[in-house]
Amino acid sequence: ERAYSYITILQTQVPFGQLLRNLHRWGAHLMVIAVVLHMARVFYTGAYKPPREFNWVVGVVLLLLTLGASFTGYLLPWDQLAFWAITVGTSVASYAPVLGDIMKFILLGGPEVGQESLTRFYGLHVMIIPAAILLITSLHMWRVRKDGGLAAQEVSDEEKEA
Repeated sequence: ERAYSYITILQTQVPFGQLLRNLHRWGAHLMVIAVVLHMARVFYTGAYKPPREFNWVVGVVLLLLTLGASFTGYLLPWDQLAFWAITVGTSVASYAPVLGDIMKFILLGGPEVGQESLTRFYGLHVMIIPAAILLITSLHMWRVRKDGGLAAQEVSDEEKEA
C-alpha cells in the first residue's frame, strides 16, 4: 500500500535517489542484454554441443531467472503498469498444464491481485531469484571448467596452412 509512495520519496527527497533507482534499472537492462548476447554467442559458436549440453540447459535456466528478476523488479513500484503486468503475467502462468491455477494462486497469495501479491514478488526479487542466480551461476562456472573451458578450439599450424 505504501510501495508507490516510497518510490516517489526515493526519487524526489532522497539525495541521489533518482540516480540510484536509474542505475539499478539500467544495470538490470544491461544484465538482460548481456545474458541474451552470451546465449546467442554460445548458440552461434556451437558451444552447446556435447560435452556441454548440460551447461546449455543451466544457461537457459539462468536466462529464465534473469528475465524473472527483471519482471519482478518491474512490478515493485506498484503503479498501474505494475498492476496490469502482474495481472497479465499471472494469467499467463495459469495456463500452464496441471499446475497453472495453483501457480497463479501461490504467486498472487490469493484469488486476486493485492498486497500479498506485492509481498510475494518482492520476496522473489530480493531473496529467492538472486540466491538461485548465485547458486546456478556457480554451477554454470564449475561446469565450464569441468567441460574444458571455452568452446573455441585452438587451430594447429597444420590447419592454418591448409
